[in-house]
Amino acid sequence: MGRSVRLHILSDFRRAGEPEPSADGQAGQSLIETALILPLLLFLAFDAINFGYFFYTAVNVASAPREGVEWSIQGPTTPTAPATYPPAGPTTDKTSVSFLTYEDMRGAIPSSSNARVQVCSSSLGIAASGLGTSTQVPNCATYGSGSGSWAPVPDPEAPLFVLQRVDVSYKITPIIPQFTIPTNGGTLTLTLLPGLTVHRQVSMRAM
Repeated sequence: MGRSVRLHILSDFRRAGEPEPSADGQAGQSLIETALILPLLLFLAFDAINFGYFFYTAVNVASAPREGVEWSIQGPTTPTAPATYPPAGPTTDKTSVSFLTYEDMRGAIPSSSNARVQVCSSSLGIAASGLGTSTQVPNCATYGSGSGSWAPVPDPEAPLFVLQRVDVSYKITPIIPQFTIPTNGGTLTLTLLPGLTVHRQVSMRAM
């Protein structure tokens, strides 16, 4: 017991004799640590903002073809019994499928007119290559800027039925594409996600 007390006293004496750490040194170390970790924290924060924006835009792009194709399938066997299916275009025609598809995106996403829309509908006629066979599909028309076209698939019970289809493709530009941090060695540029193209399609049987 006495030996333990002596060792404890000697240990306290040694610690008491050691120099106190400098407050300036601790502050300098904290600044260095902050400078090293700040770019990573900003990168994560900005990417979180971009990810939320990507998700919001993708949800709106996904709903547009559903609205369009639901309108495109309204035919003679529906309660309103129109004589013909709604026209695929042009986008200035308020009764067209392409107009309704763009309207669903307008206001929800920026530059919705830059989206690529493809409408495959019986109002455009049936493709001659598969007419009257199990590979029967409607003709398609594309609207808007950009590139890309997508082949429609036949109805599982073709040629008794025709599968209408609406595709939407939209390139999302991030809110914060990049940011720069000045350093002693020059400017540090961190580039976030440069862009993401979202493509969604919905197919429904013509009625």
